[in-house]
Amino acid sequence: MNNKIIQHVNLLLPHQILPSATVWVTDGKIERIETQEALQFDEQYERIDGNGMWLIPGMIDVHIHGANGYDMMDGTEASIQEVSRMCAATGCTSFLATSVSSTMDDLLNMIRSVISVIGREQGAKIAGIHLEGPYLNPKRKGMQNEKYLRHPDLDEMKLIFQEAGSLIKMVTIAPELSGGLELISYLKDQGVVIAVAHSDATYEEAKEAFGAGASHVTHCFNGMRPIHHRDPGLIVAAFEEQHVSLQAIVDQVHLHPAILRLMHRIKGPEGMVLITDALQAMGLGDGEYLFGGHHVTVSEGIARLADGTLASSTVTMNEALRLTVENGISFTDAVQMASTSPARILGLSSKGKIEIGCDADFVLLNEKYEVQWTMIGGQQVK
Repeated sequence: MNNKIIQHVNLLLPHQILPSATVWVTDGKIERIETQEALQFDEQYERIDGNGMWLIPGMIDVHIHGANGYDMMDGTEASIQEVSRMCAATGCTSFLATSVSSTMDDLLNMIRSVISVIGREQGAKIAGIHLEGPYLNPKRKGMQNEKYLRHPDLDEMKLIFQEAGSLIKMVTIAPELSGGLELISYLKDQGVVIAVAHSDATYEEAKEAFGAGASHVTHCFNGMRPIHHRDPGLIVAAFEEQHVSLQAIVDQVHLHPAILRLMHRIKGPEGMVLITDALQAMGLGDGEYLFGGHHVTVSEGIARLADGTLASSTVTMNEALRLTVENGISFTDAVQMASTSPARILGLSSKGKIEIGCDADFVLLNEKYEVQWTMIGGQQVK
């Protein structure tokens, strides 16, 4: 049934909270929002009782690599579908399928598998592709496999676009590498969100990149030159540029709570997005994994390479939301960072907010931030 009435929910709107609200959904869109219970309604509407829990906009993860034992670089439809299902189960209704640095063949296979799944997702919808690399600086490689890192190559990027076209929504690069600014110019012309990370860029180099069109920082503070009072680096450059937004991995490992609060104080919720940066251990927990050509050990939920380097995370979007609030940021701001801000950055004008005419992408959460169900385009998928 395409028409639904969701009643008895605490509704998080863009600028207010409506207690005990009712939302009418018609053909996958939000038709009406009311502050009282619908006592009479057409029998063509399915009635759903929210039991006084939170109804928030579907969350959007712009940076996820895998889940539940599946790595999207496998180049299989099964891997993409498993991530789609796991995203939906954890409150995410749209995501960017995110690569790691690899051979060109492996990247193209990943892109083809994503293309084959679009329109047939079994959970969260694919909003596009995020290329994290391979044009990254070995000095700040993190878990990225150094043997695949290389300098920006316009011909190579044009080949990627021939395969993926407008599906490429975000590209993470190290702009200080030779050819970095030329690549930024090309990506800007393609309408791509240009992100900076795995970079040793100085403050001046980062300023030049942001002036040329870069507008985002991938997993801010991680995989980049740290702040020093005589060498502020790209982080301070990003703080100073109003148009630059920041990703935050909120898992109590990648960022100290005080750093998260500092980012929020400087950028506000409109300038930050929550991400998982999850590898295939999300949903499975501790164990041994192969990720990005590396052996990864997950212990107590923390993923590390053999040398101790952090290797992505295992956090889910609903856990990131809970931890953000527990670290001192308001619930409304946390939801904006998980839903509204990523939707705006990606140009998804009908997502990330509960407003009349927008897509009926919702998550019902209890007081422990546990997902009761996820709705995508008016259809419950969990």
